[in-house]
Amino acid sequence: MDLPTRFDRRHFVGMLAGMGAVATLGGVTIPVAAFATDSAPELTAAEMQSRELVRFPGKVPMILLTDRPPQLETPLQYFFSDLTPNDAFFVRWHLSGIPTSVELRTFRLEVSGLVQKPLSLSLDDVKSKFEPVSVVAFSQCAGNSRSFFRPMVPGGQWTHGAMGNAQWKGVRLKEVLDAAGVRAGATEVYLGGLDAPPLKATPPFEKSLSIDHARDGEVMIAYEMNGDPLPMLNGFPIRLVVPGWYATYWVKSLSSITVADQPLKSFWMQKAYRIPNNPTANEEPGHLSTDTVPINRMAVHSIFLRPGPSEKLLAGRSYQLEGLAMDGGSEIRRVEISKDGGQSWTDANLDPEIGKYSWRRWRADWTPPARGNYRLMARATNAAGEAQLTAQWNRSGYQRSLIEQYDAVVL
Repeated sequence: MDLPTRFDRRHFVGMLAGMGAVATLGGVTIPVAAFATDSAPELTAAEMQSRELVRFPGKVPMILLTDRPPQLETPLQYFFSDLTPNDAFFVRWHLSGIPTSVELRTFRLEVSGLVQKPLSLSLDDVKSKFEPVSVVAFSQCAGNSRSFFRPMVPGGQWTHGAMGNAQWKGVRLKEVLDAAGVRAGATEVYLGGLDAPPLKATPPFEKSLSIDHARDGEVMIAYEMNGDPLPMLNGFPIRLVVPGWYATYWVKSLSSITVADQPLKSFWMQKAYRIPNNPTANEEPGHLSTDTVPINRMAVHSIFLRPGPSEKLLAGRSYQLEGLAMDGGSEIRRVEISKDGGQSWTDANLDPEIGKYSWRRWRADWTPPARGNYRLMARATNAAGEAQLTAQWNRSGYQRSLIEQYDAVVL
């Protein structure tokens, strides 16, 4: 199998330059200042899904949020299969200096710090020196569904497409750390990739996990995605997979692992990606929490796939509602549907589970009794008893876990 070691750099850079730096919503540029107010224009689901589509190398046309760095949202039609196609999988980079080519002859994963034997591993070393493992795991940007928070907040205005489900193949991070020999006193593992800051003053993108989490046997260094090498835009040649945790920890184009005895002093851990320190990541716009923690395990959530944004429903005609439910690995046990704005609820049917870290599909039959407006709602509950919330807001628009609703017009 040929490995996608490089893009056509000239084509890639030229494409970015030609696109410009402003992303639009439905053809209308919305200033960032508007996102902090209640009076910001509220786009309909159809308008959100009709945003500008662009085609990056190796990808189908996707919803453009920003081009530098690339932030590409998956259109909902690609979520009707258990696994999200690689060429439709969402893209989220933090720094504009993303790798557009990787020379595998010289690429090395460096393992250093509080270890007995520093390692410098080629891709072939990663594949041949450690036991291969695989897992189906759902990945989701911490800001997925941010655009639905009210009042609106700054940041990429994702709808529900900053997520994807894939089968990942790679090796356990634990085995790599064990091969290096973790020294006594180690408490943290720092993780960095090939993306580069555009300016010296820009902090490099680094994340950290506790040593216990890094060695739990589930965190993976992945080199395949759905049976193929990782796409360049999704982290070729290797990336971290942290099942159950938000994708900010899934470091792409992983190139350095550093074992340390203190927390990582990084913008991306100390300032960014933090949530209010309470079970629902909730705070009030006028009373922001002063106690925050790094975002971590994914919250329980569910979304509608059908009806689609522009789908027409007819009175008296049987219709199947469809959607997805997901959480941080406790396993989805129940999805309830309301067709009357939350006054009554009935259980949806769940498809067979394909892994505790995978999303789970749900379906429910509905025959609209008459013409009119209906508020459909979806509420998921996991095996730990955690359910979607009736109220939630935080300043960063992270970890959305609100009960989802869809306002349907029946003709």
